[in-house]
Amino acid sequence: MPRSGAEARRRLQQAALELYRERGFDQTTTAEIAARAGVNERTFFRHFPDKREVLFDGEAALRDTMTAAVAEAPDDLPPLDVLLRAFRKAARILEENRPFSEPRLAIIAVTPALRERDLAKAASLSDALAGALNRRGVPDRLAGLAAQTGWATFHHAAQAWIDDPSQNLDAHLDQAFADLRALTPGH
Repeated sequence: MPRSGAEARRRLQQAALELYRERGFDQTTTAEIAARAGVNERTFFRHFPDKREVLFDGEAALRDTMTAAVAEAPDDLPPLDVLLRAFRKAARILEENRPFSEPRLAIIAVTPALRERDLAKAASLSDALAGALNRRGVPDRLAGLAAQTGWATFHHAAQAWIDDPSQNLDAHLDQAFADLRALTPGH
């Protein structure tokens, strides 16, 4: 039996990943996740509101990390460079959690309900980044465009990192942002 809340949470996440990979998301119940983790179903619901959220834990910490990095960036940086700094901080979190991040992305990719949740979470994170840019004085329209473009570029880099682990996520971020800039040469 897990001794701490954090340990129970980690075990529930691991159990969910294993079961989703073995049986699929739709065929797995919260009771099965709890049993595999060695806790009761009530404990599951103390940590997660539903079985989708097991895979999206940490969103608040990621949002806080990135918005703080936007706020702390030097004043003279353009919005995309500010976002790149924020994504580098997020990259450290993903790299530390690669054993969870990699199978998580694979499960989301094949599960419509999880893809829908992932899109909603991405929109929320993008909105938070746009707000952080706006507080730096970037006009609403440009802040929103930068945040959405930046988030798509970050997501592209994260997928490249999963597909090619020979380079760290920072290297994939550098490449993705260089590719983004190459789309508008001379600007």
